[in-house]
Amino acid sequence: MTIAASDADLATLARGGRTNFIGFLLRLAARFPFLFIAGRMYGLDALGRFAYAIIVVEFAAQLATMGLKRGLAKQLTESTRDHAHEVWDALIVCVLASLVIGGFLIAVPELMFPNSALNGLDRLLPLVVILIAAADIALSALAYRLDVGATVRARSIVEPWTLGIAAFALAFVTKRDGLIISYVLSMAAAFVASIIPLIRSYGWPRLWRPRLNLIAGIARQNTPLAAADAIEWASRRIDVAMLGLFLPPAAVAVYWMAQQIASIPQKLKTSFDSILAPIISQNLTAGNTRAVAEQVSQVGFWIIGAQLGTALMIGIPGEAVMGVVGPNFVAGTGALALLLAAEFMAATAAVSESALIYISRGRNAMISLLVIGIEAGLCFALLYAAREVRLPGFFPKNGGQLPLYYQAAAPALGLLMALGLGSIIKARLLSRLLNAPVTGWRWALAWAAIVGSVVGWAATQYLPEWAELAFGIPAIAGSYLVTLWYFGFGPDDRELFRLKRRQSDTPAVAENLNAGSAESL
Repeated sequence: MTIAASDADLATLARGGRTNFIGFLLRLAARFPFLFIAGRMYGLDALGRFAYAIIVVEFAAQLATMGLKRGLAKQLTESTRDHAHEVWDALIVCVLASLVIGGFLIAVPELMFPNSALNGLDRLLPLVVILIAAADIALSALAYRLDVGATVRARSIVEPWTLGIAAFALAFVTKRDGLIISYVLSMAAAFVASIIPLIRSYGWPRLWRPRLNLIAGIARQNTPLAAADAIEWASRRIDVAMLGLFLPPAAVAVYWMAQQIASIPQKLKTSFDSILAPIISQNLTAGNTRAVAEQVSQVGFWIIGAQLGTALMIGIPGEAVMGVVGPNFVAGTGALALLLAAEFMAATAAVSESALIYISRGRNAMISLLVIGIEAGLCFALLYAAREVRLPGFFPKNGGQLPLYYQAAAPALGLLMALGLGSIIKARLLSRLLNAPVTGWRWALAWAAIVGSVVGWAATQYLPEWAELAFGIPAIAGSYLVTLWYFGFGPDDRELFRLKRRQSDTPAVAENLNAGSAESL
């Protein structure tokens, strides 16, 4: 790959990352109001019911995309057909899969509501699977044309703000079903915000007939990728499911809230997914494996750096952060810290997988299956041990048994250990397949983390809780970023913060970027 092409790819990655990072900040700004409303205005029982139901529905939607959420880029790169036909074929695939999977959940609604009676339209909740899966496919197709702004609007503005506003309004109508109804409305709004730009970009397909044999081939080809997507998604939910087998709904609700806050850094990784996929698939098609290794390492550093900084900002003043959504949730601070560490450990695996899904789908899926198996075993063993262990010298009031919320943190520890192992295995496999080093770690991250931790410790020691949030979090972020900027960032890293297009960008790349992101926000 020529230097010019490399610079163009870097500029593309940086621009897509900037746009989606803005989207991440917007999503963060919208997410906390919803968590506040859910924690303060709805009871733990309603929140626990909502949490379990959407876990099942979103898992079904993940399966219904048939791996095309990430596989569509490769499909479009290799296809000689009209791209509009390919995209609409992919939509047909996910709609058919959604009908099958959603129909199963409609027939067995107890899978969504195992601990509560069915009410009203609960049985029809799986119909939202169609909206979620179709929106994911539409946004993936737009990302192939570098229109990451559509993802920002749909997932970072329309969806979370619809969810928060609806949850607030419905709290005065029905506390039992308000969260679930709000969720359906937010998914419907995100679907509309995804389909409209898709039609504008690709248009209605002309002279198109759904090709059932081709659709079946697409589904069969993407089975390993669909499995990897489902496994990756399940790895972030199996801990909640396992927790429900051992502990009461209130503990599940507190853990779920900690998980929602801890998953915020995970969105940083997905900020680059849509823009990284077409670049990797195109370079692999051209045989530029070393360029792929460099791109994965570069984006890996950006993601690890951002996730580490966000984890420090949220984790150090963890009690204050959890207290914002309600005093009952402060008990989940320990789980929050472990979950944040788990997300940081998972970053390397997540970025490595962006290339593995194109190079070795089968082995990637097998590794993911191994990791989730280890996670399930660790979660079960740690939960069992936490429930059975007796420490009379420390907890005499409970007969020496660990308090409930100490037990609830056990699955987070299992998740941390399993995801760390997965990162090591996947990074080593990708490095061997590309015959080039793949790593996003730099020691400057450790120095920046130390500086940020010292500032954070001082904030928690000398500031009241409200000031920890108002002044402590910005101080942690500022000290961390300044240290990383001066001791860890090189010229390529600073491209992420460059506001103007570099002169070295080729006209073609500039044209694609402008076409994809002219209406980013």
